[in-house]
Amino acid sequence: MNNTKETLVSAFALFSLFFGAGNLILPPFIGFNAGDWWWLMAIGFCLSAILIPILGIFAHAKLQGTIFDFGKKVSTSFGLIYSLLIYAIAVALPSPRTASVTHEIGIAPFFDIPPIYTSIIYFGLVLVFALNRSKILNILGKFLTPAILLILLAIIGISIFSFDFNFGVSTISNPFTDGILEGYQTFDAIAAVVVGGVLIISINIKNKDISYTDRKALIRNAGIFAGVGLLFVYGGLILTGALMHGNFETGINRTDLLNGISRTLLGNEGNKFLSILVSLACFTTAIGIVTGTADFIKDRFNNSNKAYTITAIISCLLGIAMGQFNVDHIIVVAIPALMFIYPITIILIVLNVLPDKYTEPKVFRAVVFTTILFSVPDFLNSIGITSVANFTAAYLPLSKYSLAWVLPAVIALIVGNLTHKKTTTV
Repeated sequence: MNNTKETLVSAFALFSLFFGAGNLILPPFIGFNAGDWWWLMAIGFCLSAILIPILGIFAHAKLQGTIFDFGKKVSTSFGLIYSLLIYAIAVALPSPRTASVTHEIGIAPFFDIPPIYTSIIYFGLVLVFALNRSKILNILGKFLTPAILLILLAIIGISIFSFDFNFGVSTISNPFTDGILEGYQTFDAIAAVVVGGVLIISINIKNKDISYTDRKALIRNAGIFAGVGLLFVYGGLILTGALMHGNFETGINRTDLLNGISRTLLGNEGNKFLSILVSLACFTTAIGIVTGTADFIKDRFNNSNKAYTITAIISCLLGIAMGQFNVDHIIVVAIPALMFIYPITIILIVLNVLPDKYTEPKVFRAVVFTTILFSVPDFLNSIGITSVANFTAAYLPLSKYSLAWVLPAVIALIVGNLTHKKTTTV
């Protein structure tokens, strides 16, 4: 096996699986609104949109199983419920959002057709790729990702060398924590536990005799390379948005801003390049979500190809149905789900990356249940029930930033380990 070649192909594939609708439309928008605080918001954004997802890939490299293995230390029932919840969210929100973005940016500016036709063709092609499972890694890594990166580098490079580094006044009061929460909207932590499994299965299909150690190193290295790529792209897109603060009205929405940036930087042909970029970026992510979901159900049904096919078809049909909503509507609908599931996903990733001696089953369960309990106020606040959030804000320092769960989870981890060590030494 050519380790360098396999690592680069896997890294490119992983990048394209991560880089979808939210990853493209969110960075320029937050840079545009962050103004002179763009760099601080970029740090927060990259923590939740890069660091945590890549740690998720590291966790997959360690576990080398499915998403079920992330939660099985709590209990088998919890692992199954968590897995099904993640996949339900993935096929109902981020996957359809890729079709919505593709229609609004890649199709609507050129063709006067309803979103339903875009969604049908789009998810029809996704299904074709998903059903040709064995070829996905090569197609993504060798062909689609390089095309995505070339267009992105053109947009970022032209903006950096064409505009003076003058930034407007920030319209955001808490750029760092808002950057973290905006990173939630990329769904990348969720993507990590979904597409990490896709990567492992794809590697196993291509290299049936690869050892655990070599597979672990390959996955970790691919994660590092993909993370570096995402860091440059996100940083560049956020900076691009910040540099263009004077070119567009303050209330511009995400997709219109991206369209405007492409026209400004790439001229009259900008929309054509952008439509290609959007279509490729969104398409690769949708493939990853549908394939990951189908892989999981196939595994739960004794490696049944029929279960894989049925799941892929249902996921694509749901994508067609949900893809009729516009991007901003899907983002608003996603917020409550993210405020609940994202903290749990982050803590599962962190716990699975930590050495096993710090995450004994009792400690693992205590930290997870503490996180669930203290993520409830943020969830209730996101659906308009503010009384609980107002109460916790008086006692939890990070509650006003919608991060009420962080401190209790850290305390539970520390106390759990101290208590465990004390009981084992007695």
